[in-house]
Formats: sequence, C-alpha cells, structure tokens
Amino acid sequence: MSAVTIAASSRLRWAPRNQVLPCLVMVAALAGIGTGFLDVAPNRLVSGTPIALGYTAGTLPTLALAAAGAALFALGFVASHRALHYLGAAVAGSAIAATLAIAGNGATTLGAGAPPAAAISLGAGFWVIFACAALALIDSLRRAEATAAVQLLAAVLAALGFWAMAKAGLFDALALAREYASRREVFAASVLRHIELVIAGIVPALATGAPLGLLALRRKRFEAPLFAVLNLLQTVPSIALFGLLIAPLSGLARAFPALATLGVSGVGPAPAIVALVLYALLPVARNTLAGIGGVSPAAIDAARGMGMTPRQIFWRVEAPLALPVLLAGLRIVTVQAIGLAVVAALIGAGGLGAFVFDGLGQYATNLVLLGALPAIVLALAADFLLRLAANSLRGHFAP
Repeated sequence: MSAVTIAASSRLRWAPRNQVLPCLVMVAALAGIGTGFLDVAPNRLVSGTPIALGYTAGTLPTLALAAAGAALFALGFVASHRALHYLGAAVAGSAIAATLAIAGNGATTLGAGAPPAAAISLGAGFWVIFACAALALIDSLRRAEATAAVQLLAAVLAALGFWAMAKAGLFDALALAREYASRREVFAASVLRHIELVIAGIVPALATGAPLGLLALRRKRFEAPLFAVLNLLQTVPSIALFGLLIAPLSGLARAFPALATLGVSGVGPAPAIVALVLYALLPVARNTLAGIGGVSPAAIDAARGMGMTPRQIFWRVEAPLALPVLLAGLRIVTVQAIGLAVVAALIGAGGLGAFVFDGLGQYATNLVLLGALPAIVLALAADFLLRLAANSLRGHFAP
C-alpha cells in the first residue's frame, strides 16, 4: 500500500461521521468567547454593555456546559449507532438546561449590585449557544430515527424543565421576565387572542380552499385562472392588504349595521381574519390539488371495481390517502398565519403583535421579544405537532 493511500485512509478514519455536531460545537464555542452572553443596561430603553460568558457563569454550570460541548464534539466522530445518537440527544438537552441555568444565575448575580432600573438582557452569545444546542438535539433525534412518541416526550421534558426553572425564580432578574411580570394579566389574553385569530383565519380557508383545489383538479380549464388569482394575492404585502381592507369593511359596516354588531369594521379582528383567509387559500388549494391528484390510479380503479360511487371513492380512498399531503399544507398555512397575525396588531387586531409594536415604539427590545418569542414558540409547536401527525399518517397509509 502506498504512502498516499495510507494517508488518505488515516484522514478518512479520523473524519467525523456526523459533521453537524462538531460544527455546532465550534460555532457555540466561538460565540461564547467572542460575543456577550448577557447585556447590562442602566434602564430598559438604552443599549447595554456585553458581558462575556466567563464573567456571568458559575463554576458548576460552566463545567456542565463545557462537558456537554466536549461530549457532543466527540460523539460527532463516533456516533454511528442509534444508542449513541440518543446519547447525543440527551447531552444536547443537558446543554440547553445548562445554558438557561447560566443565564439565570448570571442575571441574578449581576442584578444583585445593580440599580433597580437596570435591565439585564440575553446577549447574542446566549442565543447562538442555545440555538446550537437545540439544533444538536434535533439532529440527534433525526439520526436516531426517533418515533413520534419519543420526539413528543423530548419536547415535553424540555418544556417541563424550562417551567421548573421559571417557577423556581431562576429568570426573575432578566429584563424579559420583568416585562412579562408587569404585563402578566394581559399576556395570557394576548396569546389567546392570537390563537383565535389564527383559527378564525384557517378554518374558513380550509372550507374554501379545499373545494377550490378539487375544482381545479376535476375541471382543468379552471386551474390556470384560479391559481393565477391566488398567486396574485400572495404577492400583495401583508400591511398593504390590511390597509386595502379598511375601506370596504368600513363601508359594509355602515351599509349593514347588523354586521357592525357582529364586530365587522375597518379595523380590529375582521380585516385581520379576512387577510389571513386570503393568504391561506393558495397553499390549501395547491396541496389539495397535489394530494388528491397524487393518489394512485390503481387504487381508484380498484375502488371502482368494488362498485364504489365517486362520492365513496373520494371519502374512503382519495381523502385518506391524500391526508398526509393535506396535513403538510396545513402546516404551511398554520405557520404562515401565526406570523401574519403578529402584523395584524397594526390595525388593532390585538394578539402578540401588540407587544412587538409597543416595544418598537418604545425602543424596548425585551418588550419586542415578549411578543416575538411566544409567536415563534406557537409556530414551532404547531409545525412540530402537525409534522408528527403527517408522518404517522404517512406510515399508516403507506402501501
């Protein structure tokens, strides 16, 4: 064997089997060294001074985070079995917990000697390290081919761990927690209003978009003009669409007082819901067309051979087989609606967007995060649950 072959074999032997984990660990290490983990400001409205990770963390949490990083880096070179991937997921979970603990402990320590108006915020280093640990957890579970039950268990454990830390008061010194504490009474109502807006936009979109998709499938001559109109709606910026709806809805409310008593007006939830419905029509119709149209002709022929009517074929064969694709479309619609509902606060629809725009008006970053972070969590939770449902149905209806 030549020297070149031996060298190549040596390089391949030491190459990471999972390149994602070492890369994430290196990015997190660079963020911990080169960026501020926490920011300390005289008050909530001015920029803070970055505080490095080494000055905020206690000895035990720092060692736990460093050990988790070293373990993940090593697992990138040896992880090839399912058990090792699960071990990587457990280590990544511990890294997430250690990152949160360091942030809470650091904020408590820094806040002890700071004036009452001081604001201690999460810095760029925290967000990068937290994101890297979360991505490592997701990657390990994916490589382990974790079942839906295992993925759901991991999500529940993560949520319970965060809840336990928050309940123990670990994050009370953070400015984000203070913003929440001062708005605790309206926060739950804002989350509920946000969910109501999303549901009120999705349900009519499903009831309208699915028949439109079926129409395009059964009557091909309608497909091109229908999707041309729906594509055009997608090109209208959300703020512009909200503004365009003010005048016609106000006119309807004046012409028909009964509509005004139902809450229809140029501002508020009504234009927000109409806009959410219009934006959701394209993905719903497109996925209905793709899902029903993708059903195997052999399955339809077999159903016809059994004497099923067209209605029975649709409900017993086409709809069940297309359900995973339809749920994939519902994922897109739901995540899109959650994001657009934030912008709807500009026209008085309420929801989490009210915190975002109040924070922008006051130059208060943590108030912006108080609205943005729950919206992100809602979107991720909806995407996660619908993806699990779609994967489960795909396996159930697989031939």
